[in-house]
Amino acid sequence: MNHLFEACTGNLQSVREALRGGAERIELCAALPLGGLTPSLGVVRAVREMAPRLTVHLLVRPREGNFVYSEDEVQVMVHDIAEALPYVDGIVCGALLPDGDIDLAAMARLVEASKDKPVTFHRAFDECRSPFIALQQIIDLGCRRLLTSGQQPTAFEGIPLLRQLCEHASDRLIVMPGGGVDSHNARQILQQTGAMEIHGSASGGTGVTQSEEVARILRAVDF
Repeated sequence: MNHLFEACTGNLQSVREALRGGAERIELCAALPLGGLTPSLGVVRAVREMAPRLTVHLLVRPREGNFVYSEDEVQVMVHDIAEALPYVDGIVCGALLPDGDIDLAAMARLVEASKDKPVTFHRAFDECRSPFIALQQIIDLGCRRLLTSGQQPTAFEGIPLLRQLCEHASDRLIVMPGGGVDSHNARQILQQTGAMEIHGSASGGTGVTQSEEVARILRAVDF
């Protein structure tokens, strides 16, 4: 089995720590205490210069709070994707309607703006009112991955739904558990859900990715 750990990094120091720990793929964002926001283009370019072979998936989220976006905000997201696309390997985004359904029109524009780069629908999914309808819509939109805690506070608590999502998605989409993932529970989450990829900050509550924890998680998922 070839399981993959994606390190969630909120600043350049975290990116360096993730690399030092052996991470091969990161989600790059800013302001993790706010749930993650779009990093500046300067940070994006600095990461690419720092690690030319690192797989970088860019979070595109224009503000904190909910995932119901105005036309102006969607346009900002489209512009952010266009500016960053030459320097990243994938886009992470999500948009909802006020009733808890996926905003299909907004998502179609974001996927189109991402061109041939894979799109991950992020944990906005955890606020969707109908998870299996939302899963099918995400697949139909052409997204490559779904990042979710199984609609629970942590991925460990969300194992039952995560297992069902993995079964429903099959080989049509990668379901990637995230939320409270660490070296103590990563293997169990993967084993009990059937997921092949997993996501976490590896910060140990410090707010900054720790290379030692990255290395421990990588050992845990190597089975």
